[in-house]
Order: sequence, then C-alpha cells, then structure tokens
Amino acid sequence: MASKSSRAPIDLPGFFADLVRCETRLYNALNDRLRERHGIVTSQFEFLRFLRDHPGSRVADLATEFAIGIGATSKGIDRLERQAWVIRRTNPSDRRSSLLDLTAKGLQLVEAAEATFTKTLAELTADVLGSPSGPAAAQILSELRSVLERDQIGLPTG
Repeated sequence: MASKSSRAPIDLPGFFADLVRCETRLYNALNDRLRERHGIVTSQFEFLRFLRDHPGSRVADLATEFAIGIGATSKGIDRLERQAWVIRRTNPSDRRSSLLDLTAKGLQLVEAAEATFTKTLAELTADVLGSPSGPAAAQILSELRSVLERDQIGLPTG
C-alpha cells in the first residue's frame, strides 16, 4: 500500500472544473428531459421532491437545503403555487412564515417526473458509476457534501 507522501497530488483546479462541468451537463440534460416529458425544469422537480419528502416545510428550509437565497427560493415557490402544485398555509407557530405542501396535482407530477429523472440519471451515469470505482466516487462526493454542510460552507449571504 502506498503512503500518502508517494501519492500524486490532486490537481484541485482540475477537480473543481470536472465537478462543476459534470454537474452542469447532468443538470442541463435532466432539465431537457423533464421539460420535454413533464413541462418542468430540474429546480422545480427538486423543490417538489423536497416538499413531498418534507411536508410542512418553510421557504427557509428549502433555501438551506439547496444553499440558495431566500428571495430566489420564494420566487421559485411562487411559480409552483401559480401552477397549483404547491399551497402555502399559515404557520401556526410563526404567523410571519408559511408552511408549504404539495397539492394532489403536485404530488402526481413529482411522482411521474421522479421516474423520468431517475431513469435519465441512471442512463447518463451508468458507464462510470457502474464501474468498479463508481461506489467509491459516489461515497467521496457524499462525504464532501456532508463536510461542507456540517461546516455551513457556501451558504448564500443575502
């Protein structure tokens, strides 16, 4: 087994470029497929899926989960509400905020879109994630995300 000192150093700018470009290309491909089949984009799907799995969430909860600003999150929820996929109800413990829930229409949409999302993502990543190093790569990204979230790195400032 090689010691740490004998390993080649990781090209961090290259790692960052690979990570961002992979995310962008996957996100765009999923956007195209979801728009084509369900009339939504990836960000809408992610909000709907989060609300399905966390009913009664607040806008702030979504903003924290997706590391985006409250304003952008609120605008995204407004769009989902206009489509009658999400409803807001008064938060009984804080009347200044609302609790969010999917409507029956929103639940039906997210269930259908999730099948498309999962199938498309599996197709796009099968060659790499199906390789012997695939599970290790997935685990490393999961660990990196956990550390960044634990330390509250990269949260929006406004």
